[in-house]
This record gives sequence, structure tokens and C-alpha cells, in this order.
Amino acid sequence: MMDTMFLGRRTTEDDTVVEMLASAIRRDISFSVLRPDQKLKIAGLRQTYGGSNHSMRETLRMLTSEGMVEATNQRGFRVTSATEEDLRDIILMRREIETLGLKRSLAQGDMAWESRVIAALHLVSHADGAVQQDPGDLTALEWDEACRELVMSLVAASGSPRLVGLTAQFYGQARRFRLALLREGRIDFKARKTRQHRLRDAIVARDERRALQALEEEINADLQR
Repeated sequence: MMDTMFLGRRTTEDDTVVEMLASAIRRDISFSVLRPDQKLKIAGLRQTYGGSNHSMRETLRMLTSEGMVEATNQRGFRVTSATEEDLRDIILMRREIETLGLKRSLAQGDMAWESRVIAALHLVSHADGAVQQDPGDLTALEWDEACRELVMSLVAASGSPRLVGLTAQFYGQARRFRLALLREGRIDFKARKTRQHRLRDAIVARDERRALQALEEEINADLQR
């Protein structure tokens, strides 16, 4: 009988620790607790987040592959920069990848996909209202997760796991810019609501042109700095 190790890598306790560490560090990068270009020393990170030298190094390697952290020439790590140029490049990638994903989903998605998108839009609408009433960190995280679910639902029927993975990666890289806009009160929620309604109507009608236009406008809104 073929060893199951040939069919896929087993999840280990170390994997669980690494994912927990990565989640905590992602959050702190997104909320600028860990600042752009800040050096990340393993000893200091362990004091804050726990874990072993090995698990923290694996965590930093994971975050490097996601673009949240960069390896330095001295074999250390630092938080990825967060300049206007960085944001524009991330937005460029998001537009290319997410519009391709939505285009494929519109062509291939069934009613279950459409229902998932509609549910995600409803969740975002509720989260928009909640975060305007209470812009604290917990509510902001819930808002951001609702936004992420919408983005992932739009490409879910694309038929391409790699495209879905890239969507998640670049959405994650844009997260701290979007949360900064939220903290600074520079998100136009009325305009967001209009875009969401247009996106919903276009998806229900399977109107590719209008759906892609609404999605591009929503992505570009992160540039309103």
C-alpha cells in the first residue's frame, strides 16, 4: 500500500504553531504594531509571540513567501516596506488577478457560487455598518475578514487554485493599507455601498462588463490616500 506521505504532507504540531505565530505577526503588521522596514529579530519575536527558534524561523519564511516580510542580505528579516509605490504595485496585481478570477467565475460559477457571493456581500454590508459605529481593533479585524471573504468568493469558481492563492496573497499584502484608511476615517462607505449594489446586480445578471468595472472600482478605492 502506498505510504500516505507520498500523497501529501502531514500536518504536524509544528505546522499548527507556525500558523498561529504567522497569524499573530500578520495582524500586528497590518495594524502597524510592527512597522514597515522594521528589523525582525528572532529572539525579540520569541519574547513577544513565543515559539522556538525553529518555529519562528519557519514563520518568517512563510511570511516572506506571502510578501509580508523580506529576507535581508545579512540573513535576517524585516517587515516589507509600505510606500505609495508598493501600494500601486499591489493594486496593479490585484486588478489583474481578481478581474481574471471573477471573469472565469462568471462563466463557470453555478447557483451555489452566486449564493456565496450574495451572502458575502450581505456580510460586508453588515460589517461596514458595525465598523462605522465601533472602529476598534476587534471590529476592524471582523470587517477586514468580511471583505476578504467577499474577495475570495468572487474568484472561488475560477477553477484555478493558483489564481485563488494569488488572490489571497495580494489581498493580504494590501491589508495594512486598507486598515490605515479605516483608522484615518478616509473610507467613503456610501460609495462602497453603491459599488457593492452594482456588483451584486451585475453578478446576478451575469453581466461581465459591469461586474468587472464595479470590482476594479472597488480595488482602486484603496488608492484614495
